[in-house]
Amino acid sequence: MRRNTGNSHLKRKRRDGSPMHAYDRLPKELRDWVSSALLPWGAASVRRAYAKAYARTWDARLALRELDMLEARLVGKDAHKVWGEAHPAARTAEFRNSV
Repeated sequence: MRRNTGNSHLKRKRRDGSPMHAYDRLPKELRDWVSSALLPWGAASVRRAYAKAYARTWDARLALRELDMLEARLVGKDAHKVWGEAHPAARTAEFRNSV
């Protein structure tokens, strides 16, 4: 069965429980962010990433901006494997290895 992760080579984890129930328990700003995200974020992952970003910034807008940057790094890390080096999100080998 094909899932919404497509051709991504990023690490996947198996989860117990209802993903929709976990999604419904996210705060509204995180549900809004996940609904427009490029990658299939899990509720626990996005909650953890947001909590770290919020602890650094103490500002919800800045924390969401950090989530955008984190997602961009993850897309860039995987873009060369999925779409090739010519894709705009693909990074140099040095950058990919440093992430």
